[in-house]
Amino acid sequence: MKNRPFAALALLTLLAACGGPELRYAVPQIAPTEKVSIAFASVEVREITLPTYAALEEIFVETPEGVITTADKLLWADDPARAATLELSRALGLSTGARVAPEPWPFDDFAEARVEVRVEEFLADAQGRFRVAGQYFVATRDALGRDKADTFAIAVPIPEAPGAAGLAAARAKAMTELAELIAKSGLR
Repeated sequence: MKNRPFAALALLTLLAACGGPELRYAVPQIAPTEKVSIAFASVEVREITLPTYAALEEIFVETPEGVITTADKLLWADDPARAATLELSRALGLSTGARVAPEPWPFDDFAEARVEVRVEEFLADAQGRFRVAGQYFVATRDALGRDKADTFAIAVPIPEAPGAAGLAAARAKAMTELAELIAKSGLR
């Protein structure tokens, strides 16, 4: 069963290549598993920057040779940068209890902290995982020197599910894990 993860991704690509209409996959909402106390009552999340391939609506996968290619006729249901930003904002809000919103900040007063995420990897890999890796930055308004920057690398196994539903679920879990990581390491 060593090649099982790649076989699942290959089957996904093969099924998508068969004729028919394009299929769009929404990312499910996954609630964080733990509550995290942070030092800020309000947090603004800047729009997440994604690599060029990940900013497109096509779903991308990595082959065993390291080639990043589209899963033909499989599309994300929403603009990936917008959706990832909303996923992160939602998960941060649920895990921290803080007032969290994506930019532009919709409230009269300014947020106490701002989170910016720059993603380098955002795809399903040949090992059957969804990978999200990059850097995050936390800027605070209090001028107390609590600004932070750190790197992250998250890999979540893709569960077996029809079509790209498993891949979408793994992406949701990865973004929830990213929110928990930022809350614990960047917002305390």
